[in-house]
Formats: sequence, C-alpha cells, structure tokens
Amino acid sequence: MELMKQLETRSFMTPSDPIALPDAVRIVTWNINRGQRLNEVIEFLAGAEADLILLQEADLNAWRTECRNVAQEIAKALAMNYVFGCEFEELSQRHNALPAYHGQATLSRFPLLNSRILRFHCQSGFWLPRWFIPRMKPFQRRVGGRIALISYIDFQGQRLTVYNVHLESRGDDGLRFSQFAEILDDVSQHASGVQVVIAGDFNANLRQEPAVSAIRKAGLSNLFAHVSSLPTTSPSRFNRPRAIDWILTKGPMVASELKLHDAIRASDHYPLSFVLSGRSHDTRRGRKHE
Repeated sequence: MELMKQLETRSFMTPSDPIALPDAVRIVTWNINRGQRLNEVIEFLAGAEADLILLQEADLNAWRTECRNVAQEIAKALAMNYVFGCEFEELSQRHNALPAYHGQATLSRFPLLNSRILRFHCQSGFWLPRWFIPRMKPFQRRVGGRIALISYIDFQGQRLTVYNVHLESRGDDGLRFSQFAEILDDVSQHASGVQVVIAGDFNANLRQEPAVSAIRKAGLSNLFAHVSSLPTTSPSRFNRPRAIDWILTKGPMVASELKLHDAIRASDHYPLSFVLSGRSHDTRRGRKHE
C-alpha cells in the first residue's frame, strides 16, 4: 500500500539529450487499457514523436499484464522521464505475494519539476472488497480511488501545469461531475496566466450540461468539442462507442493540429493528440489520423 501514497518517478533521458524546450510541444493523451497490448502501444507512441504523454490505465506488477511495469517500460523504450501515480491496488492481480497496482503515468522529454496526486473526495464504493465477493480476477476488487495526476513543466519561462485525469467509470454522471469539480477547484488556485492542460478519460460526454457551463465558467476551452462527433472509444461486444476522452486548455498558449487517431487498435480507447505553442493557430482545425 505504500505506493498508494507515493509517486514512482524515473528518468531514461541520457546526459546528451537536449533539455531546452522547442517552440511547440506535441502532446498525446491515451487510455491504454492497462497496457495489455504494450508492444503496439509503444509502437504508436514512438511514431507519434510526442514531447508529453498522458496515459491512463497503466498496470504495475499485475498478473493480466505479465507483471510488467507498464509506465516504466514505455518511458524506457521512448527515452523519456516519467511519473506514475497509483489509483488502485488490484487485489486479485497479485503475483508471488507482491501487490499489483493500476494508475496514471505522465511521460515527458523535459524535466518534470514536480508532481502530485489529487485523489478525489467523492469515490464510488463499487470496487471495494466485501466479505461476500471472492477476491478473484472476474470480480476486480480493489482499494484506492480515482485521481488526477498533476505535473509541472517549464516551457520557455512559462509554467505548464498538466492534469492527467481518469474519472470514475462506475456510478452516475453526478459522481463524475463532482470529481470534475474538484479538478476545476484545484485549477482555480493557479495564478492567472499559467498554462493549464487537463486531459484524459473523463468517462463522460463533456459536450453536455453541466460540464459545458462549468468549463466555460472556469475559462477553459474544450479542444475537441467542435472538431469531430466521432467517439473516442472503439466498439466492443458489451459497450457501444462513446465520446469520453477530452483535452481542456487554459492560458496564453495556442493549440493546433488536433487529431483523433481512430485507426489505432492497441486499446479500447483511441489516442488524442495536439500541439501547444505560443504561435497563433486555429484551435478548431483538426482531422482524423488515417
């Protein structure tokens, strides 16, 4: 349970790698479905040439993902810095008596100056272990709770604050929006002019109320609200495709090159990407990745 209270962080950058930030930062956010198709995940991310990567559903020492440290393996393959924040200890995924974890990872080609976990006060009780539910893999008992993993990066003297988000998949939209409200309250503590990126799996449609009004009141832009009506999850036997992955921004920098990579099949979610820079671009310009 110690990892539940701590962050795992490491750098795979080499001393010869440049540390100066370029004029623009390419950012990818993606729910990688625990990293079950890890080689394909790494293949896409390597080709994306992103400077900043926000991953949701990364396993650590879980039986279902061959007891791999998914975040660390991706960071090592891409030669990036990374930080992992734990959502849950997975009680049915232990191997050799070692605990298994599940959470979010933020990878960066540039130093992560500081990171912290915002563990939401409002949580679903669905996942909690109960005496009448066996601790077997199909029942997925876990302890912990949903989080936003918050990291800070300096960009040409501009502080870039990044929220890597995974809201609750169980319960109703009221629970999810209460978690979203906790994020917005945290964002409101930043000084004006700070560049903020909030991205990840919200498990909700942010093109609907009350999210639309809350986003507007917070001074945020929902980058993909007007780009495409296509879902961000792939169809499956049990779930219909939905639009639940989003990128919100606030601050002086400008977003461009918005892409929904819906040809990628390495997860049950599609990656989203964009470029953030100080130059003037049309934030509504976007296209699918074919």
